[in-house]
Amino acid sequence: MTTYGPTMTTYAQRADQFRALHRTGEPLLLPNAWDHASAAALAHGGFPAIGTTSLGVAAAVGKADATGGTREETLRLAHGLARLPALITVDIEGGFSDRPGEVAALAAELVGAGVVGVNIEDGRPDGTLTDTALQCELIRAVKESAPDLFVNARTDTYWLRAGGAGETERRAADYQLAGADGVFVPGLQDEKVIGGLVDGLADAPLNILFAPGALTYRRLAELGVRRVSSGSLLFRAALHGAVEAARSIARGGAVPEDLPSYADAQALSAAYGDGV
Repeated sequence: MTTYGPTMTTYAQRADQFRALHRTGEPLLLPNAWDHASAAALAHGGFPAIGTTSLGVAAAVGKADATGGTREETLRLAHGLARLPALITVDIEGGFSDRPGEVAALAAELVGAGVVGVNIEDGRPDGTLTDTALQCELIRAVKESAPDLFVNARTDTYWLRAGGAGETERRAADYQLAGADGVFVPGLQDEKVIGGLVDGLADAPLNILFAPGALTYRRLAELGVRRVSSGSLLFRAALHGAVEAARSIARGGAVPEDLPSYADAQALSAAYGDGV
């Protein structure tokens, strides 16, 4: 596995490496971690880039997702993850503020930590979308503060059922003009709409959220998608696995034999720091 740690290359070089991962023959498969251990395990598993899931980060500390309440937890986690031998992109929800200056300051701090990308979303907790003009202000502020940071502009038109293809295409175009490096449309599975976005975005990679039972990674690649995220799926799978393992013990059943050992888990922490 290639090592991308801060001591190995400059920030600009790692930012370029992250962009290049969107231009290879296959879409970037981006697994999303929720704490230091999950990210370290994914890095050890050979994934060159790792994102965070805001749901997992919030749930891990007993908070709700998408309410802007995990700014400090997100920053603390980002500082630890940036030491991993992987390129790190962070979900910052809506920026944790509607004030461009505050969002720009957050972006600058993330760059200082070594983070090479962010997701910033236009969905609000009440199920509405942020005004397009304000969202473009936030994107511009981030890019002015952190020009090398890869801004993945997420629109929740499909996720919140707050707009169809036309609204999605309009917002995607506006966000790209504001400086977004890529566009993320979670919840979108319509092949025709995906194809239209791929054509309309030109050089900006389209990011789609993987959904079990829906479009496969291979089909998304054929449609021209350049990045496929796991979102909260891995976090939810881990919760399910923990509960099922406990139930299996209670039933006298078996648990998977290929689980990481105690020593394996300790080794990850020793290799990549304590994450605080």
